[in-house]
Amino acid sequence: MLTTFNLDEYVYHALKAGASGFLLKDASREQLADAVHAVGAGETLLAPAITRRLIEDFCRGPAPGTAAGGPAGRLSERELDVVRMVAQGLSNAEIAAGLYLSEATVKSHIARTLAKLDLRDRVQIAVYAYEHGIVRPGHGTNARPR
Repeated sequence: MLTTFNLDEYVYHALKAGASGFLLKDASREQLADAVHAVGAGETLLAPAITRRLIEDFCRGPAPGTAAGGPAGRLSERELDVVRMVAQGLSNAEIAAGLYLSEATVKSHIARTLAKLDLRDRVQIAVYAYEHGIVRPGHGTNARPR
């Protein structure tokens, strides 16, 4: 993809659609030629400014593999599933349908999660999930169970 727009949403949508590279139109002829050869050889390439921004965003989050550490490590896998779905904004009925549980069971998982993490409500569960890397923005947060 070659564009003048240095915006995160353009990068995200281009890569999600299958782009193997993303360069800005201010790239030199040499950079453009190198990018074409790299992509032709099956490699991927991002403009340096975009790479720097992605690395900075990545480093701002929790270290990989640490989401289960701390208080979240006390949650069962099913409770983590429920936390992820709460963070997506799903209702108890939607969570129940998506996980093939009763709404009463979903409520129990939420209550245990609130107690284990010392949180007050669903909003705090969602915030906790994002702050502790249980979910990440742009990673399936709009998915609804069918």
